[in-house]
Amino acid sequence: MGFQHVSVLLEEVMEGLQIKPDGIYVDGTLGGAGHASAVCSRLGTSGRLIGIDQDADAIAAATERLSSYGNMVRIIRSNYSDMVSVLRQEKIAYVDGILLDLGVSSFQLDTSERGFSYRMDAPLDMRMDDRQELTAEKVVNEYTEMELFHVIRRYGEDKFAKNIARHIVAEREKEPIRSTGKLTEVISRAIPMKIKKQGGHPAKRTFQAIRIEVNRELEVLEQTLNDMIDLLNPGGRLCIITFHSLEDRIVKNTFRNAENPCTCPPDFPVCVCGNLSRGRVITRKPVLPTEREKEENPRSKSAKLRIFEHC
Repeated sequence: MGFQHVSVLLEEVMEGLQIKPDGIYVDGTLGGAGHASAVCSRLGTSGRLIGIDQDADAIAAATERLSSYGNMVRIIRSNYSDMVSVLRQEKIAYVDGILLDLGVSSFQLDTSERGFSYRMDAPLDMRMDDRQELTAEKVVNEYTEMELFHVIRRYGEDKFAKNIARHIVAEREKEPIRSTGKLTEVISRAIPMKIKKQGGHPAKRTFQAIRIEVNRELEVLEQTLNDMIDLLNPGGRLCIITFHSLEDRIVKNTFRNAENPCTCPPDFPVCVCGNLSRGRVITRKPVLPTEREKEENPRSKSAKLRIFEHC
């Protein structure tokens, strides 16, 4: 199967980046290069795009898709958390725009052996980078009941987290849980029938939680956002697409604090803390997909775009 992924909020991202023909841009979650290709099509011969992704399949697909742009494009297999060192190696100090699309790609979801989906039976994996050691199978079979509870509650926001963790531990004492199908069965038994009838797959939240834990998704995002803002030239923009409330909250709060970092009490007549604004939030409310896009690409429904401009 080819690396297929419909780029979410494509035109909105292009508008948000305000691409300059001679600018330098970074796509930190390159994927199938949908957004990156659109950026490249707007660049002149002196413009550059740096594409970063930790997924080997994404790197292969993006390399092929962007091959016609030649030396304008540099593709690197890494995590966007290493963006500072990646750009340093490329002898780039500052860039004019950065994009992150934090969604799991359609390819990752639809390739059963990757183990991301609760709709297909496959080995429990969920690694975006197959070079790392931690897998979903290790989380499910080696974390304590309390650790599982915290992962499912925090990252899945599932009110049945305690019961799900208890069922997982009880099941793995009989034999290890090694497949997505088996895990889905266990989760389903832990959730009351009346809740399951109300809609939504019973395993959705737990699978999301385990995937986030395996790939350290929120930790990486939280630790990297400020570095990315500092990489921008004056007027440069950071565009981030999130797909669930936990990611969106981190982005919203980081952008707000970067715009107004003052820690002085509200009744102080003059700021004395010395914290200076690093730019402005362009999107007071997140940009959402149109009804047409949601119909054409159901996976875009929960997408939110937020944009920050460096001063």
